[in-house]
Amino acid sequence: MATDDKIDNKAEELKGKAKEGVGRATDDEGLEAEGRGDQASGHVKQAGEKVKDAAKDVFKK
Repeated sequence: MATDDKIDNKAEELKGKAKEGVGRATDDEGLEAEGRGDQASGHVKQAGEKVKDAAKDVFKK
């Protein structure tokens, strides 16, 4: 399950990058901002997954 979550989070980040790029290219500030938001959300979720992984490693020992 964690691998699926990591893939989904990375996909969200990449989708955000694409939105931001399209927004910048078309002068659509709303789309650009939405893209930055998607990227930030993906980063936060990835950080959460890293914390979960680190906690698993701690409790295994």
